[in-house]
Amino acid sequence: MIVGGADGCKGGWAVCRRTADGALQLDFVKTLADACEGLSVLAVDMPIGLLDRPQPGGRDCERAARALLKGKASSVFSSPCRPALQAATYREANAISKRLGGGLSAQAFGLAGKLREVDDLLRTHRAPRRIVREAHPELAFARMNGGAPVLASKKTPGGARLRRRLLAAHGFTPPPVGALPLDDALDAVAVCRTAWLIAQGEATRLGPAAARDSHGLPMHIWF
Repeated sequence: MIVGGADGCKGGWAVCRRTADGALQLDFVKTLADACEGLSVLAVDMPIGLLDRPQPGGRDCERAARALLKGKASSVFSSPCRPALQAATYREANAISKRLGGGLSAQAFGLAGKLREVDDLLRTHRAPRRIVREAHPELAFARMNGGAPVLASKKTPGGARLRRRLLAAHGFTPPPVGALPLDDALDAVAVCRTAWLIAQGEATRLGPAAARDSHGLPMHIWF
Protein backbone atom coordinates (compact mmCIF):
# COMPACT_ATOMS: atom_id res chain seq x y z
CA MET A 1 0.00 0.00 0.00
CA ILE A 2 1.41 3.38 -1.03
CA VAL A 3 0.29 6.50 0.82
CA GLY A 4 1.25 10.13 0.55
CA GLY A 5 1.13 13.55 2.13
CA ALA A 6 0.93 16.87 0.29
CA ASP A 7 1.66 20.42 1.40
CA GLY A 8 1.12 23.44 -0.82
CA CYS A 9 4.25 25.30 -1.88
CA LYS A 10 5.17 27.92 -4.46
CA GLY A 11 4.10 26.78 -7.90
CA GLY A 12 2.64 23.45 -6.81
CA TRP A 13 2.83 20.86 -4.05
CA ALA A 14 5.49 19.21 -1.92
CA VAL A 15 4.59 15.52 -1.82
CA CYS A 16 5.95 12.73 0.35
CA ARG A 17 5.19 9.15 -0.70
CA ARG A 18 5.62 6.10 1.51
CA THR A 19 5.93 2.78 -0.25
CA ALA A 20 4.74 -0.56 1.14
CA ASP A 21 8.25 -1.29 2.45
CA GLY A 22 8.38 2.02 4.35
CA ALA A 23 10.69 3.93 2.00
CA LEU A 24 9.98 7.67 1.73
CA GLN A 25 10.35 9.87 -1.33
CA LEU A 26 9.91 13.64 -1.57
CA ASP A 27 8.85 15.24 -4.85
CA PHE A 28 7.46 18.43 -6.30
CA VAL A 29 4.32 18.20 -8.44
CA LYS A 30 2.45 20.95 -10.24
CA THR A 31 -1.08 19.82 -9.40
CA LEU A 32 -2.79 17.87 -6.66
CA ALA A 33 -4.20 15.54 -9.31
CA ASP A 34 -0.61 14.54 -10.11
CA ALA A 35 -0.01 13.79 -6.43
CA CYS A 36 -2.93 11.34 -6.32
CA GLU A 37 -1.48 8.91 -8.86
CA GLY A 38 -0.86 5.43 -7.49
CA LEU A 39 -1.87 6.21 -3.89
CA SER A 40 -4.31 4.48 -1.57
CA VAL A 41 -4.56 7.53 0.73
CA LEU A 42 -3.36 11.10 0.23
CA ALA A 43 -3.47 13.42 3.26
CA VAL A 44 -3.48 17.08 2.25
CA ASP A 45 -2.70 20.15 4.32
CA MET A 46 -5.58 22.13 2.86
CA PRO A 47 -9.25 22.53 3.82
CA ILE A 48 -11.68 20.10 2.20
CA GLY A 49 -15.39 20.82 2.38
CA LEU A 50 -16.42 24.46 2.54
CA LEU A 51 -19.27 26.30 4.22
CA ASP A 52 -21.75 28.24 2.12
CA ARG A 53 -21.92 30.91 4.81
CA PRO A 54 -19.20 31.81 7.33
CA GLN A 55 -19.72 30.86 10.94
CA PRO A 56 -17.77 31.99 14.04
CA GLY A 57 -14.56 30.01 14.34
CA GLY A 58 -15.06 28.31 11.01
CA ARG A 59 -15.95 24.67 10.51
CA ASP A 60 -16.48 22.33 13.48
CA CYS A 61 -13.23 20.52 12.73
CA GLU A 62 -11.27 23.78 12.75
CA ARG A 63 -12.63 24.76 16.15
CA ALA A 64 -11.80 21.29 17.48
CA ALA A 65 -8.25 21.51 16.08
CA ARG A 66 -7.60 24.83 17.81
CA ALA A 67 -8.73 23.38 21.11
CA LEU A 68 -6.02 20.71 20.80
CA LEU A 69 -3.28 23.13 19.76
CA LYS A 70 -2.91 25.36 22.81
CA GLY A 71 -0.26 27.94 22.03
CA LYS A 72 -0.36 26.99 18.35
CA ALA A 73 -4.04 27.60 17.61
CA SER A 74 -3.22 30.40 15.17
CA SER A 75 -1.90 27.76 12.77
CA VAL A 76 -5.53 26.73 12.13
CA PHE A 77 -7.32 29.41 10.15
CA SER A 78 -11.03 29.51 9.37
CA SER A 79 -11.40 28.47 5.75
CA PRO A 80 -13.29 30.84 3.42
CA CYS A 81 -16.91 30.19 2.61
CA ARG A 82 -17.30 28.94 -0.95
CA PRO A 83 -18.84 32.15 -2.42
CA ALA A 84 -15.89 34.23 -1.15
CA LEU A 85 -13.41 31.78 -2.62
CA GLN A 86 -14.49 32.76 -6.12
CA ALA A 87 -13.51 36.42 -5.68
CA ALA A 88 -10.52 37.79 -7.57
CA THR A 89 -9.22 40.04 -4.77
CA TYR A 90 -9.07 39.92 -0.99
CA ARG A 91 -11.14 43.08 -0.75
CA GLU A 92 -13.91 41.52 -2.82
CA ALA A 93 -13.72 38.21 -0.96
CA ASN A 94 -13.87 39.91 2.43
CA ALA A 95 -16.88 41.96 1.35
CA ILE A 96 -18.71 38.84 0.17
CA SER A 97 -17.88 37.01 3.38
CA LYS A 98 -19.01 39.93 5.55
CA ARG A 99 -22.26 40.19 3.61
CA LEU A 100 -22.91 36.49 4.31
CA GLY A 101 -22.17 36.72 8.01
CA GLY A 102 -18.51 37.32 8.89
CA GLY A 103 -15.18 38.63 7.64
CA LEU A 104 -12.32 36.70 6.08
CA SER A 105 -8.67 36.76 7.13
CA ALA A 106 -6.01 37.74 4.62
CA GLN A 107 -4.14 34.53 5.56
CA ALA A 108 -7.08 32.40 4.48
CA PHE A 109 -7.53 34.26 1.21
CA GLY A 110 -3.80 33.89 0.53
CA LEU A 111 -4.44 30.19 -0.05
CA ALA A 112 -7.39 30.80 -2.36
CA GLY A 113 -5.66 29.36 -5.42
CA LYS A 114 -4.80 26.07 -3.72
CA LEU A 115 -8.21 25.93 -2.05
CA ARG A 116 -9.95 26.32 -5.40
CA GLU A 117 -7.73 23.64 -6.90
CA VAL A 118 -8.60 21.13 -4.19
CA ASP A 119 -12.29 22.03 -4.20
CA ASP A 120 -12.59 21.82 -7.98
CA LEU A 121 -10.73 18.49 -8.13
CA LEU A 122 -12.89 16.81 -5.49
CA ARG A 123 -16.19 18.22 -6.73
CA THR A 124 -15.62 17.17 -10.33
CA HIS A 125 -13.73 13.85 -10.04
CA ARG A 126 -14.88 10.79 -8.13
CA ALA A 127 -11.56 8.93 -7.93
CA PRO A 128 -9.72 11.55 -5.81
CA ARG A 129 -12.66 11.71 -3.43
CA ARG A 130 -11.95 8.12 -2.46
CA ILE A 131 -8.37 8.75 -1.40
CA VAL A 132 -7.89 12.43 -0.45
CA ARG A 133 -8.29 13.42 3.20
CA GLU A 134 -7.70 16.72 4.97
CA ALA A 135 -4.88 16.76 7.50
CA HIS A 136 -2.96 19.35 9.49
CA PRO A 137 0.81 19.06 10.09
CA GLU A 138 0.72 20.75 13.51
CA LEU A 139 -1.80 18.18 14.72
CA ALA A 140 0.43 15.45 13.24
CA PHE A 141 3.49 16.78 15.08
CA ALA A 142 1.53 17.19 18.31
CA ARG A 143 0.45 13.54 18.11
CA MET A 144 4.10 12.52 17.63
CA ASN A 145 5.00 14.75 20.59
CA GLY A 146 2.74 12.97 23.06
CA GLY A 147 -0.18 15.33 22.41
CA ALA A 148 1.77 18.52 23.14
CA PRO A 149 1.89 21.08 20.33
CA VAL A 150 5.36 21.87 18.98
CA LEU A 151 5.56 25.56 19.77
CA ALA A 152 8.91 26.31 18.10
CA SER A 153 8.42 27.69 14.59
CA LYS A 154 9.15 25.23 11.81
CA LYS A 155 10.98 28.07 10.04
CA THR A 156 13.66 28.23 12.74
CA PRO A 157 16.61 25.81 12.90
CA GLY A 158 15.53 24.58 16.32
CA GLY A 159 11.94 24.04 15.28
CA ALA A 160 13.01 22.18 12.15
CA ARG A 161 15.41 19.95 14.10
CA LEU A 162 12.72 19.05 16.63
CA ARG A 163 10.29 18.12 13.88
CA ARG A 164 12.95 16.01 12.15
CA ARG A 165 13.59 14.16 15.42
CA LEU A 166 9.90 13.51 15.98
CA LEU A 167 9.44 12.18 12.45
CA ALA A 168 12.50 9.93 12.77
CA ALA A 169 11.32 8.61 16.15
CA HIS A 170 8.08 7.50 14.50
CA GLY A 171 9.64 5.81 11.50
CA PHE A 172 9.35 8.70 9.04
CA THR A 173 12.91 9.97 8.77
CA PRO A 174 12.71 12.76 6.17
CA PRO A 175 14.60 12.01 2.95
CA PRO A 176 16.73 14.72 1.29
CA VAL A 177 14.47 17.68 0.51
CA GLY A 178 16.27 18.75 -2.65
CA ALA A 179 14.98 22.10 -3.90
CA LEU A 180 11.84 21.97 -1.77
CA PRO A 181 11.51 24.50 1.06
CA LEU A 182 12.41 22.67 4.27
CA ASP A 183 9.24 23.66 6.15
CA ASP A 184 6.99 22.45 3.32
CA ALA A 185 8.95 19.21 3.02
CA LEU A 186 8.67 18.48 6.75
CA ASP A 187 4.94 19.21 6.68
CA ALA A 188 4.50 16.86 3.71
CA VAL A 189 6.28 14.06 5.60
CA ALA A 190 4.17 14.76 8.70
CA VAL A 191 0.87 14.46 6.85
CA CYS A 192 2.21 11.42 5.01
CA ARG A 193 2.37 9.79 8.43
CA THR A 194 -1.25 10.84 8.91
CA ALA A 195 -2.13 9.13 5.62
CA TRP A 196 -0.40 5.98 6.86
CA LEU A 197 -2.38 6.14 10.13
CA ILE A 198 -5.60 6.54 8.13
CA ALA A 199 -4.72 3.51 6.02
CA GLN A 200 -4.03 1.51 9.21
CA GLY A 201 -7.32 2.59 10.77
CA GLU A 202 -5.43 4.35 13.58
CA ALA A 203 -5.99 8.04 12.76
CA THR A 204 -8.16 10.41 14.75
CA ARG A 205 -10.91 12.39 13.03
CA LEU A 206 -12.03 15.85 14.07
CA GLY A 207 -15.53 16.96 13.11
CA PRO A 208 -18.81 15.03 13.27
CA ALA A 209 -18.86 11.87 11.15
CA ALA A 210 -21.82 13.17 9.16
CA ALA A 211 -20.34 16.63 8.50
CA ARG A 212 -20.61 17.35 4.77
CA ASP A 213 -20.75 20.54 2.74
CA SER A 214 -23.46 21.29 0.19
CA HIS A 215 -21.50 19.35 -2.47
CA GLY A 216 -21.17 16.28 -0.29
CA LEU A 217 -17.51 16.81 0.59
CA PRO A 218 -16.52 15.76 4.13
CA MET A 219 -15.55 18.46 6.62
CA HIS A 220 -13.04 16.58 8.75
CA ILE A 221 -9.42 17.00 9.80
CA TRP A 222 -7.41 13.83 10.37
CA PHE A 223 -4.28 13.33 12.44
